[in-house]
Amino acid sequence: MEERENPEERVKIIETEDGSHSLYVPELKESYHSFHGAYRESVHVYMLYGLETWAMRNPQTYPIRIFELGFGTGLNAWLALVWAEQHKVPVLYHTIEPYPLEESVYTALNYAQIDSSISHYAPYFEALHRAPWNEGVVVSTYFNMKKEKTTLQEVQLYPADVVFYDAFAPSKQPELWDLEVLEKVVASMNYGALLTTYCAQGAFKRSLSALHLQVESPKGPPGKKEMTRAWKQIVST
Repeated sequence: MEERENPEERVKIIETEDGSHSLYVPELKESYHSFHGAYRESVHVYMLYGLETWAMRNPQTYPIRIFELGFGTGLNAWLALVWAEQHKVPVLYHTIEPYPLEESVYTALNYAQIDSSISHYAPYFEALHRAPWNEGVVVSTYFNMKKEKTTLQEVQLYPADVVFYDAFAPSKQPELWDLEVLEKVVASMNYGALLTTYCAQGAFKRSLSALHLQVESPKGPPGKKEMTRAWKQIVST
């Protein structure tokens, strides 16, 4: 696994097993994505088992409202934009990030070069990062975004159909996985909405079940046995 220093000491650019970049945070001893493949992980967890699954179950339900915890490298947002443009389906994307990347970092990331079939969407990757914070922006024909420089505890959430729960692992950021915070996210989800994440921790799944979500454990991305997906159902009274 190759590491490259960059001007921002907070993170290092690393190359994962599928050739795509991720970021490593020395202070946390944690990376933004799986070492087994950042690109493959995002496609598997957030596109295949997230956005695409919800869209197949809810055809002709537009716009699709997505909330992402952790804008980070912008990979999930870019993949969602590509999906929206390819399918000509309007997406309203709300994401938060308390520690945005420096330009020198995000311009060095190679996601747009990994899959040649979608490399023509490359200009949108930097457009997502350059978009102003804390206001709604039309990024492309089918993709509107609001990214906020704030925390999950402080943000005002909008109704969501799909939640990309992409925080650092519970061992690194336990405050983002406790029941009170999860309750806030679940309360913002529309009935029929899904939450998807790479995390398969038992305590996390039990918290989702306690909040009346229907919890599933699909096959995980490369290098991971399983992941978590949870649906918000109408609770009968």
